[in-house]
Amino acid sequence: MNDEIVMLIDESTERMEHAIAHLDHELAHIRAGKASPRMIESVVVEYYGALTPIMQVSNVSTPDARTIAIQPWDKKMIQPIERAIINSNLGFNPENNGEFIRINVPVPTEERRRNLVRDAHKEGETAKVSIRSARKDGNDYLKKLLKSKEISEDEEKDTVDKIQLLTDKFTKKVDDMIATKEKEILTV
Repeated sequence: MNDEIVMLIDESTERMEHAIAHLDHELAHIRAGKASPRMIESVVVEYYGALTPIMQVSNVSTPDARTIAIQPWDKKMIQPIERAIINSNLGFNPENNGEFIRINVPVPTEERRRNLVRDAHKEGETAKVSIRSARKDGNDYLKKLLKSKEISEDEEKDTVDKIQLLTDKFTKKVDDMIATKEKEILTV
């Protein structure tokens, strides 16, 4: 097999894997009503003059399915962490007892759950568009190689089929991830 074809398949696979990783990251931020430390990983707090992710200045855990507990390593950080959570527009109302911060994750309403499912499907569609874009770019590159006679028609057809198999595999993975997230969101 031509080295350029091997590189093309590797690059297409890498781009599709990146789309899956991005989808996983985005789905983690869609609240399903079940507490998870990943829900607040985007929150940053000012720590000695630098904006620092909350996960790097405290221990974040979930003692139960509806609670996120944040225990700062430095007690002076309780107020700034609490302010950062409130200002993050995540819709959380932190409670501070002087030792740690507790966030009660409310059960989303039926309408809110439907909106979250819609958001999850939107993210899934974005991932599928990225996957199809990787396929299109790969196929376009193959046409250039064929036109410049660097590969044969058989090699081009075989590689198009391989890229399509990759596309199908990653598209199914997106569908599975969305179905899992939808089930998680709709489970009360």
